[in-house]
Parts: sequence; structure tokens; C-alpha cells
Amino acid sequence: MGFQLMVDGGADLPKEVIERFNVKIVPLNIHFKDEEYKAGEDLDINTFYKKLSETDELPKTSASSPNDFYKAFKEIDPDVPILMLALTKNLSATYQNAELGKEMLLDEEPERKIEIINTKTASCGVALLANEALKLKMNQVDFHEIVNRVKEYVEKTTTLFSLKTVENLIKGGRLDKMRGAIAKTLNIKLLMKASDEGTIEVTEKVRGEKKALRRLVEQIGEYSKSLEGKTIALAHSNCEEKAKKVLATIRDKYQPKEELLVEMGPLIATHGGEGGLVISFLEDE
Repeated sequence: MGFQLMVDGGADLPKEVIERFNVKIVPLNIHFKDEEYKAGEDLDINTFYKKLSETDELPKTSASSPNDFYKAFKEIDPDVPILMLALTKNLSATYQNAELGKEMLLDEEPERKIEIINTKTASCGVALLANEALKLKMNQVDFHEIVNRVKEYVEKTTTLFSLKTVENLIKGGRLDKMRGAIAKTLNIKLLMKASDEGTIEVTEKVRGEKKALRRLVEQIGEYSKSLEGKTIALAHSNCEEKAKKVLATIRDKYQPKEELLVEMGPLIATHGGEGGLVISFLEDE
């Protein structure tokens, strides 16, 4: 049975995957002072970085409304099941609003099949799960089996982050200015991880970007000895060449079967800042 795959603006998927499989995206909102944009629709990534460089205040982000999800779900053929992969519910109201939008539509059309999964990750972590779901779809696996398998993959997904700059964390109030100034002076880079609950935690503080990137690649081995037969997903924030070098190192060290390289959208880049990387893969059994 076929199905319609949907994600929200917290996911960063390769354009070719979106186009080939007609993935529907429910965009999140980016607020620059009094201006509101639908990320990816009326605010492309280049314009986003330009506006970001022109302000001292970090833009605010907000989840799509229940009505946004209701309208997006309603546009899909009623006979086609929907699989919605939502940004981790511990960092955004997106998942809850998607559930509300689903209930609004089911009140009208109770025969609909809509499954919403809290991915407990973001960015290329969602892309990784989407890729696994689409591979199952191509193998004509039953919809309900795909849902169950993706839920299992959620629990096995590891998502690691490396930030080049703490500037956006300071602007957003997530790091006080004094500690931020010390981090910048000492060239401290943060390595972070999506927790089992879907929050973001700092795992290490490393001095110098080369050491941080080397440690980022090393960390993969703490969760998966090899990536043979697996997919590695990597998202970058306006630093494609650096991302490709890191991906080449991962390829040599862990031999993944498949690679997904994507550019971060405005939502994740708002908090990560330029030069940031996100890596996602499935842990060993």
C-alpha cells in the first residue's frame, strides 16, 4: 500500500528526495522582529543568512499551527494513508499541533489513516528516518509495518552536532554573554547530541575546530563500530566544502552504504549558526 510522506520545517531533506517522492513539507515560522516568514516558502536560505547578518537579535521560531496541519492533511487524497515525521516534541510544539490538526480532520473524515511519529531528532535525523521509510515503501512493505519499523528506527537513531560558533546561542539567550565571550576567546567548540528524550545536550567542549571535527567523527564509533549497510546523513549550515571533507573522512573510516548530504534550513540554522554540522545514523543492534 502506498502512502504520503510528510515532514515539518524542522526536517532537512535532500531536494532530489523531496521531488522524487513528492514529500510534503509543512513549514515552520521564522520571525525577524515584526516580519514573519514561512521558512522554505517565502524565506530561502540565502535570504535568511543575509537577514541574520544584518541583525543583532536572533530571529524567533514558532511551530506550524494545528490549522496548518489540518489544511496540509486535507489536501491529500482521503484514500491515501499519511505518515508524518515530526520534529522532536521536546523542542517544539510541532508534534502536538500536528496531532491536533489530525484530530480536526478525523472529526470530519473519520476513515482517514494518519500516523504521526515523534522522531526525537531534527534536521538530517528526520531525513535519515524519511529515507528508511521510503526504502520500505519501494519494497512494497505494508503501511502499518512501515510505521512500526520507523518507530523502532527512532529509538536507534543517533544525532550528533558540532557548532563552529556560539554566537547564535548567545543571541538566543541559551548561553550567557560572559561564558560566550570566554568560549570565543579560547576558541571552544561545542559537541552536542540529541538525548533519548529528544532534547539537546552538550557532550564535550573541544578547543579548536579541527579537534572538534576529528572528535565528532570519532564519536560515531562509540555508537556504531561500522556503518556498512547503513546510511549516514549529514547536514551543514552554509559550509558545504567542510561538510564534504567530513563526509569523506566518515566514508574512509566507517564505509557507509549510502550518504545523504543536505543543507540546514532556517529553523535549525537559527540556533546552530553558520558553520555547524549535524550527523545522523542508526546505532548497532
